[in-house]
Amino acid sequence: MKLAEALQERADLNRRIQQLRGRLMNNAVAQEGEAPSEDPKELLEELDRDIAALEELMARINRTNCATLAGGKSLTEHIARRDCLTLRIQAYRDLSDTASSQVSRRAMRSEIKILSTVNVKELQTQIDGLSKELRLLDNLIQQTNWNTELM
Repeated sequence: MKLAEALQERADLNRRIQQLRGRLMNNAVAQEGEAPSEDPKELLEELDRDIAALEELMARINRTNCATLAGGKSLTEHIARRDCLTLRIQAYRDLSDTASSQVSRRAMRSEIKILSTVNVKELQTQIDGLSKELRLLDNLIQQTNWNTELM
């Protein structure tokens, strides 16, 4: 199985676990004399099996990410970089949006003038550069995922 397929399977297991949790909550109580629509004991067994499968799959994915090199770094390092780039880009975008929206025109000279404290154009240039780096990094990660066998 390729690493990319394992990642898809992990996402499916996570969705299934969330659905099972909802079904468990829906069947946790029943009116006296009535039976729940699904047996909570069977749902719990299914949940436990899926969580155990997820745990094993996550361990295999993590082992593979640590051992797989792309561009001189492990996939784990690339994923950490991608996550931090995403975080940085979002913070810069939030700052840019706020700085852009705070600049307003005064109708009268007596009104308070609100000015941006950052150079929005320079900030946008940084965002564009970081976004390009993120796209290239994500492409490298995706390509590696489809070419790497799961350990």
